Amino acid sequence: MTDAVQNPAAARRPDLSQARLKRRYAAERRFRLYGLAAICAAIAMLALLLTTIVISGHSAFLQTRIALDVTFDAAEIDPDGTGDPAVWRQANFTKLARNALLTQFTDVSGRRAKRALYKLLSSGVDFELRDRVLADPALIGTTRRVWLTAGADIDSLNKGQIPRDVPEADRRVKDNQLAWYDALVAGDQVQRRFNTTFFTSADSREPELAGIRGAVVGSFLTLVVTLLLSFPVGVMAAVYLEEFAPKNRWTDVIEVNINNLAAVPSIVFGLLGLAVFLNFFGLPRSAPLVGGMVLALMTLPTIIIAGRAALKAVPPSIREAALGVGASPLQVVTHHVLPLAMPGVLTGTIIGMARALGESAPLLMIGMVAFIVDVPRGLTDAATVLPVQIYLWADAPERGFVERTSAAILVLLAFMIVMNLAAILLRRRFERRW
Repeated sequence: MTDAVQNPAAARRPDLSQARLKRRYAAERRFRLYGLAAICAAIAMLALLLTTIVISGHSAFLQTRIALDVTFDAAEIDPDGTGDPAVWRQANFTKLARNALLTQFTDVSGRRAKRALYKLLSSGVDFELRDRVLADPALIGTTRRVWLTAGADIDSLNKGQIPRDVPEADRRVKDNQLAWYDALVAGDQVQRRFNTTFFTSADSREPELAGIRGAVVGSFLTLVVTLLLSFPVGVMAAVYLEEFAPKNRWTDVIEVNINNLAAVPSIVFGLLGLAVFLNFFGLPRSAPLVGGMVLALMTLPTIIIAGRAALKAVPPSIREAALGVGASPLQVVTHHVLPLAMPGVLTGTIIGMARALGESAPLLMIGMVAFIVDVPRGLTDAATVLPVQIYLWADAPERGFVERTSAAILVLLAFMIVMNLAAILLRRRFERRW
């Protein structure tokens, strides 16, 4: 009793401890709430971004088509009756499509009105009709109902992207074109169908004819070169630095430089490729070969760092056991250490390749920003890649390219998600815990 009265601080100590515990628990709860709020904010921003892209780009996967009764006039397609497909290719199929429009709208006269009427159809209808004739020569001399691609403005109108309730001077579709379009809709001659052209064609000046096939093939060829150059070199460099290189000043300098190269802006590698591969060695500009070499330089540090981390994660006991049964240092690495580290190496490689797939700055520097209308057939052919294609479409003034830009972004995101999922699955499938 006397001690308790004489030492009041001792009596208050339990209360102070409880107060400190309460403050600490409160601080922990606040920290958790801050972390949860940060995660929710990041998810919300990502959801907003993806939603915006999907809303802007989903319509590009549908294309407006117009049904017309086209007369495949033999006098126009094969005037001499030779039956030669080479002669058919030279026919004026655009005239056949325009005649079908004039046949339906007989009241149209005058050059200006006819020009406005012809804009209902895409400028690529001649290729559509030509391909139909080449695939089925029996069409020659007959009249068939054919679904043809609508022009970019009519496509935008059909998708609700061009308002009708504004003055004629403020919209691209004029009043007479609106009347013709409404007549086609009333006759059930306008439909929206899946846009196969978007996946089967290369770039074009016309939005309704533009596709991503050329960019996809160019990206594939570029990534093949990148993988063939960066993977073996990166793995061998990681193995040497981690397993065989002596620990001295020079290896420290090399490690520091590798880590620095991983943080160098990608456009610097493009400048290097421009100076060395194009100007010095004279390699072809805008080719997947050069693009792959540039991206391989950019991907190498990532593969080396990931490879070293995977090798370092293998327990030393495995090396010691292999050496104890008489294996040479090279056999220890190739037969035991590297196979066990390969899941981590592959994960780093796939992540590096996914980053290379999304790069555009270094490829712009080596000329892969050119307008390419043909699908590349080899490593030295002129090509473009998906990120550069997106950049070109985003800079185009036509309204139809806006939705195709977002659609191409969705395709690129899908490829990158698949590659990152592959990296996660590989790691979970083959990873061993020690």
